Amino acid sequence: MDFDTHYFFELFSYSDFWQATLVVIALSVASWVGGNILGLILALAKQSHFLFLRALAKVYIWFFRSLPLLVLIILIYNLPQFFTSTSDLLSSPFISGLIAMVLCESAFIAEIYRGGLMSVHKGQLEAAKSLNINYAGIQKRIIIPQAMRIALPALANEFIVIVKLTSLVSVISLGEILLVGQRLYTQNFKVIETLLAVSCYYIFIVTVFDRLVTALEKWLDTSGRKARGLSDHELALLQAQPPAPAPQSARKYASDKHRVTLALEGICKRYGNKPVLKNINLAIKKGEVIAIIGPSGSGKTSLIRTMNGLESLDAGKILLDDQPFLHPTDNGRPTQHYYQQAEKIGMVFQGFYLFPHMTALENVMFAPLYHHTGAKDDILAQGLTLLKKVGLLEHAHKYPHQLSGGQQQRVAIARALAMTPSIMLFDEPTSALDPELVGDVLKVIEDLANEGMTMVIVTHEMSFAFKISDRIVFMEEGEILAVGSPNDILHSTDERLVKFLHNQKSALTTLAL
Repeated sequence: MDFDTHYFFELFSYSDFWQATLVVIALSVASWVGGNILGLILALAKQSHFLFLRALAKVYIWFFRSLPLLVLIILIYNLPQFFTSTSDLLSSPFISGLIAMVLCESAFIAEIYRGGLMSVHKGQLEAAKSLNINYAGIQKRIIIPQAMRIALPALANEFIVIVKLTSLVSVISLGEILLVGQRLYTQNFKVIETLLAVSCYYIFIVTVFDRLVTALEKWLDTSGRKARGLSDHELALLQAQPPAPAPQSARKYASDKHRVTLALEGICKRYGNKPVLKNINLAIKKGEVIAIIGPSGSGKTSLIRTMNGLESLDAGKILLDDQPFLHPTDNGRPTQHYYQQAEKIGMVFQGFYLFPHMTALENVMFAPLYHHTGAKDDILAQGLTLLKKVGLLEHAHKYPHQLSGGQQQRVAIARALAMTPSIMLFDEPTSALDPELVGDVLKVIEDLANEGMTMVIVTHEMSFAFKISDRIVFMEEGEILAVGSPNDILHSTDERLVKFLHNQKSALTTLAL
């Protein structure tokens, strides 16, 4: 039998095929969108703190991944035999096929999204929490946008799978491409020519959408974007800002310098069976700069993370401005007291944790916009002013990956300052930086100290700690062994402290010089 070339090419002008192509596109897009929505919900449920939601999501995914799509299509199409009230809806092959494909594909897409969600660095969640963003805001604005970028190639591949799976819906007489082809070759017996044309239609659909997804990936990819300069509107807003007040009097002559702003009382924390904080008591005064030093593993980072609720307490309590702030809870989550006051404490992390899908300016503006602290132009002006303050105004529209480590950390400081906190926490802000980048970050922190900002700094920069701090806290094995002025600490006779300072003598010698 010869191949009928004329018949083959005629099929590309056959209107029924093009109508069937539109049906396949509509069914594929609707199934993919529906599967994405339901799959994302399932992925979030599978990572939920609530056992019931996790169990429900696991059972759903297990069941619909196990059930063959063809069987599911037939079952749903025949449901009206048992539930007559569904006959109006499910008598449509398109609707029945759509429901079956969404139920089936959402189980697979859920695992794709779960992989994307798990790939987002935990620090992104902590950075958002430190800005007092609630769960819904964190997921919507921080985690899900990043997870979708990570998952997009796999989601695009799943769309191609869906396009091909639409051929199974022909079993319930949906007029899609394969069914049109079957009707033709049962009449003229030109099976090869017809199926080859059917294949071409599917290839056409996949190719078009593959190009669209490639364009979307390119648009979402920030690595190739060039940073623009400041607009005329941004420059005008910046110029309209009043000059910053002179900083020299804020720290030295504050009238409430002796008022305790953050009080830690009997703080205890365990990781499993290992105690990491043992009965910590510390009162931090308004405008005071405290440096926490000690060997690695002494509990410094754990302590500073309890101060703003990133770590739950096993015992003790924390007061903020003489008001209840943090205390142990049964579920390990903070109470309403925390959420009412959390914006008063800003935090800068060792790993920067800038939001990678936002520019430097967008990072700084994010929390004020989310909390509606003012008009958008006022927040924009504040963001520009803060970037100017940390010496990064010209980098306002760059993405984090376009900045050096030191620049990223300075943006992180500006982001924390954007909520006008009364206390700033610094968790080893320079330990992840190259030595030549440390100076700029330390200069910004020193300027904040001179402006009277209350600060708690965990650091290994001994010369810096002794230079700017009002008090030094020395920790070892989860306990505070010594607290005092830099001079008192330097001249302490405590055996363990003397040994630690001896190991740091090169930095302290530099300080003495």
